[in-house]
Amino acid sequence: MDMNTVGSDKILLIALLVPLIGTLGVMIRGREENVREGISCVSSIVLFGIVLSMIPDIIAGRTLECHLFTILPGLSITLRADAMSMIFAIVASSLWTIAVFYSMGYMRSLKEHAQTRFNACFALAIFGAIGVAFSDNLFTLYLFYEIVSICTYPLVAHHQDQEGYSGARKYIIYLTTTAKAFLLPAMILIYVLTGTLDFTTDIRYGIFSPDLDRWLVIMLYVFCLFGFAKNGIMPFHHWLPGAMVAPTPVSALLHAVAVVKVGVFCTTRVMLYIFGLDTMTLLNLGIPTAYFVGFTVLAASIIALSKDNLKSRLAYSTVSQLSYIIMGVALLTEAGIQGGLIHIVNHAFAKITLFFCAGAIYVAAHKKYISEMEGLGRTMPFTFGAFAIASLSMIGVPPVAGFVTKWTLLVGSIQAHQLGILLILLASTILNAAYFAPVTYKAFFGKRPKNEAFQGIKEAPLSMLIPILIACTISVLLGIFPNIMMEFVKVVTG
Repeated sequence: MDMNTVGSDKILLIALLVPLIGTLGVMIRGREENVREGISCVSSIVLFGIVLSMIPDIIAGRTLECHLFTILPGLSITLRADAMSMIFAIVASSLWTIAVFYSMGYMRSLKEHAQTRFNACFALAIFGAIGVAFSDNLFTLYLFYEIVSICTYPLVAHHQDQEGYSGARKYIIYLTTTAKAFLLPAMILIYVLTGTLDFTTDIRYGIFSPDLDRWLVIMLYVFCLFGFAKNGIMPFHHWLPGAMVAPTPVSALLHAVAVVKVGVFCTTRVMLYIFGLDTMTLLNLGIPTAYFVGFTVLAASIIALSKDNLKSRLAYSTVSQLSYIIMGVALLTEAGIQGGLIHIVNHAFAKITLFFCAGAIYVAAHKKYISEMEGLGRTMPFTFGAFAIASLSMIGVPPVAGFVTKWTLLVGSIQAHQLGILLILLASTILNAAYFAPVTYKAFFGKRPKNEAFQGIKEAPLSMLIPILIACTISVLLGIFPNIMMEFVKVVTG
């Protein structure tokens, strides 16, 4: 055990139990909607507070651990908070707080059914996400990864119509099949070969012995890369656009907090703490991975250009943006890893803003298609203003958070001497602008319909608008003050 490691710390267990207790509270008091949603709000705020309380220890270089069960020697269910886990834990807990208030306004405005089930599954998904963030080994990570898949299925199928069931079926089949076909066998074989599934404490060193067959280790790496299909890498990405049939708060949860971020966090966690920089460099795993996911970056952006449905365009944008994270880590340079990991944060706040805006537009104007939104920005200036700012983050324009990502990744590609990756990043930035800019332009400068189609439309309720503005503001602040979260990333890279 590392000398900086603090003894078993029950605060991790408490953090894990808060959303679980919140779920039980929501189910017990489900018929009283104010009490039910009050429980969700309090649970999210308490969780966020607990996560924040860990920051001083983590910044100081310490690691918090809580051992729960030992199954076999080297195989246990153990929680651990280190710098990388805090990146995801802060994102998940803070955005749950914002999303709870937003979903309250959304679900009530549309008089959605099964709101108790919705809130309960929402909390369970955060339970899984926090478990993933604080996993100390691959086995614990796998368990919570599967919990997230199962708990979010009812959210995707929420409308309980043919479209909803079809999208949810594709969602669960993709995610569980890849986990069972690739990740589970890889995990078993890693344990047989090494005798442990514990994450290392230093990203330079993996858990594999240098004398192991190189092709066997490469195969295990590929299995892990595809086994975490929540990361949206092509060709295992089709579940993500299909899941857009869910209510918008669920889409925001999928794309910014619980699901896709679980995928890329798990992928990069395994890359850095199971394989390690030395093994990846020795076996030449990094740069080929960067180019492989670079295809996803460009292809998904091109597909996004063709989508008129706003949520579909945002979905393919997510597919593209997720691969920035894996690409940065795969460069195996200090700046590349920092750019990839910080994008977990920067993408989360910008993308949840975009989906919140899409939901507000639907609630206020019942518009789903970009072609129907010409001139609507002059009627809903706050919503479309926030959308424009979050779009700038996706494109990478200063001073919004996305600029920090793009700049750091470009530096990382230069450090790695990879002109091809630099060109991919520049091309994707142009494509980002091509599919985001027209939305804002049409909304503010497009011709309004002559048939008074926008008559009576106004901004969405404050319970939705305020979370939009908060998420948007945080995205800007993370661009102006990047060191707020970069401190954790710098601890990871040493």
